Amino acid sequence: MNAHGPNLVLIGMPGSGKSTVGQRLAAFFERPFVDTDAMIVEKAGCSIPEIFAQQGEPVFRDLETCCIREAAAARGSIIATGGGMVQRAENVAALSASGVLLFINRSPESILGGCALQDRPLVQGDMARLEALYQRRLPLYLAAADAVIPDHLTVDEAVRLAVLGYVAHTTSGFVPVRPGPSASSFMLRR
Repeated sequence: MNAHGPNLVLIGMPGSGKSTVGQRLAAFFERPFVDTDAMIVEKAGCSIPEIFAQQGEPVFRDLETCCIREAAAARGSIIATGGGMVQRAENVAALSASGVLLFINRSPESILGGCALQDRPLVQGDMARLEALYQRRLPLYLAAADAVIPDHLTVDEAVRLAVLGYVAHTTSGFVPVRPGPSASSFMLRR
């Protein structure tokens, strides 16, 4: 991955593993890792739950869009985004223009089984809320993604698929496509 090449952008639900996979990809490609949620916290000077509680979701989304524009302007970075960034078309457009978007598609059951989401303002550890959020966002993730990393993979397997998807998308003329519901990995097509 070259410093002037496209970014590799990870999208998906809160707790889907974007930061974990992103950090591993940054080490593999020897590229900078950018976490847009961390950028928001740094700009706001407080935590994401505090932003939601004190200023509301619209202010948070405005900060998120500002940070996404900034992250997208860089080249050759690994970018982990917040789960709700797909709700604004301008965010998807900025990231798509500068990179390859990979959707880490973890089911709500896998997410809650793998981490605590008590500090996530829109979920607060509630399975019904997480499921409703997943159902609302899934079409947006699928529409935005250049490739999908399916559920039930180890971190190492997800990293390998992300590398494959990125390299295939940026070097060979092949375009990753989304798998069917029973596929264990994504397929490539010309």
